[in-house]
Amino acid sequence: MKSMIELDATDRRILEQLQKNNLLTNQDLAEVVGISPPACLRRVRRLREGGVILGDVAVLNPAYAGRYMTALVEVTMERDRIDMIDNFKRAALAEPVVRQCYFVTGDPDFALVVQVPDVAAYENFTRRFLYSNPDVAKFRTMVVLDPVKFEFRYDLPEEKAE
Repeated sequence: MKSMIELDATDRRILEQLQKNNLLTNQDLAEVVGISPPACLRRVRRLREGGVILGDVAVLNPAYAGRYMTALVEVTMERDRIDMIDNFKRAALAEPVVRQCYFVTGDPDFALVVQVPDVAAYENFTRRFLYSNPDVAKFRTMVVLDPVKFEFRYDLPEEKAE
């Protein structure tokens, strides 16, 4: 991870606006934030290069990608060995239906967000990815009935007083 860059009040306003609508033109963004367009462009470039802005994406409705079913999956490994953990991380990164993978504390070792077309596709995933992996001791599935909140926006911490 890149070293953290200092954010001032103007950077925070830029980030707040871009999280609401990253399709704003530089001219419009500069106007809303209250700085000149060249200064705005320099700041946004610095935020991208500094790793504050990781990317610009369109968030699709999973149903339009044929992913009608979302499952939250807790995975417990057979043993706490670094090679098993690293192998599972690599496999999760390469698996297309695993949309998110978190190495976590507590009883399960991993928490996955899996999106598939239907129950049959999920069963296929479990057979191919979980049951066939000798390093997986057990897993538990929770099927999402209603994604009540799905958000990517972050409230930034307050600026440090000097």
